[in-house]
Amino acid sequence: MLKQETIFPTDDTQSSVAHAATSPTNKVKSLASEKSSTTLADQILVQIQTSIIKGELPAGSKINEQALAEKYGISRGPTREALQTLERQRLVVRAPHVGARVAQLTVSELNDLYQLRSVLEGMACELAASRITPEQLAKLQDLLAVQETALANGDTYFQEEGDVDFHYQIIQASGNKHLQETLIGGLYHLLRMYRYQCTNKNRPVKAIAEHRRIVEAIAQRDGELASLLMRRHIEQGRKNTELRLIELQANAAAKETLANIS
Repeated sequence: MLKQETIFPTDDTQSSVAHAATSPTNKVKSLASEKSSTTLADQILVQIQTSIIKGELPAGSKINEQALAEKYGISRGPTREALQTLERQRLVVRAPHVGARVAQLTVSELNDLYQLRSVLEGMACELAASRITPEQLAKLQDLLAVQETALANGDTYFQEEGDVDFHYQIIQASGNKHLQETLIGGLYHLLRMYRYQCTNKNRPVKAIAEHRRIVEAIAQRDGELASLLMRRHIEQGRKNTELRLIELQANAAAKETLANIS
């Protein structure tokens, strides 16, 4: 079992400042040279996850296990273990007589994911409104202030993990372990893939304002309002992501048509 812990992302609003711009090979070599509690497969998993989420390994492309092992300078064993975890996270799919491929981005799956997420995160907000501690609330408010400052400075956005994640903090404040496990373990990475590759550049400004209203409702202990605002927030994210995905698919189809003609 891999030790990699997955944390739920925020919608179009996490700064890329903290995201290192190192190459997969160099980063893996650095990690491998350090004494760490994580396994080599864990370290490779992070690198391949990032490559898939950012589209460096294109959606739908065939995965060559040997090529990946050579790229990261490791044996096929850790590579195979990492790919098995990616299958469970639905970033990689296998088909008979086809082999492993990067997951395709589809409108129907996007809608299914966001419908489930809306219900669960709405519940997390309702629970958080009654259970959040003063320390957790202060931390959430501090994070929101950091996000607003980053946006004002024109930072670009990449979904970061853990305590620098707006949605993650609310899910933690819900105090419901089963809810946390469902969101963290089941939806995280695939949602990141959709948002990162299908982000509308105008979305962060609106998303931050929506975050502010959600935090205010939680601070007022109004669980019903917080849940409603979160569901609306996620629905707006879904609409924007869907429109961008349709646009990207249309552009790709047009390019393929032109290539076939020429």
